[in-house]
Amino acid sequence: MLQMLPGALAVLLTLFSLIETKQKDFYTFKVVNIRGKLVSLEKYRGSASLVVNVASECGFTEEHYGDLQQLQRDFGPYHFNVLAFPCNQFGQQEPGSDKEIDSFVRRVYGVSFPLFSKIAVVGTGANNVYKYLVESSGNEPDWNFWKYLIDVNGKVLDAWGPKVPVKEIRPKIAEMVRQIILKKKVEL
Repeated sequence: MLQMLPGALAVLLTLFSLIETKQKDFYTFKVVNIRGKLVSLEKYRGSASLVVNVASECGFTEEHYGDLQQLQRDFGPYHFNVLAFPCNQFGQQEPGSDKEIDSFVRRVYGVSFPLFSKIAVVGTGANNVYKYLVESSGNEPDWNFWKYLIDVNGKVLDAWGPKVPVKEIRPKIAEMVRQIILKKKVEL
């Protein structure tokens, strides 16, 4: 019987490893969008994503929303997406309901990128997506407008705080999108 145990243990360890590997990918998560619908992030696999914790009443709001929308307009939605997660944890600067947030950013900034339901991004109640982002990057948000760049396979490539302007990240995103387009042309 002891000889069977190592074999069974090996099978269990392999299964555990496969399960753990599956969770180590941003696109394997499911989240609720700003309109209350459960969405699989799998739909964004194959394109680059910039994940941002946003707030409507922050000193960084005006510059970031404008530049994020410009990125979406220039590079999205087939090869790139801004994925915005409203958060009220920093300075209580996202006090509205999901419906109010959605209405505000679409009316004021013309936002066309995906918005998700308001979440916690740090602490014990942090959403699993942000737990993954923090664990993968080693960078935990300490304010609004933290940005995480995700590759086509769901791996976190880099992270920046709110003081790093979107315009500074733009060349890196442009190069990623260029590579995605070139790869797709080769595959055709």
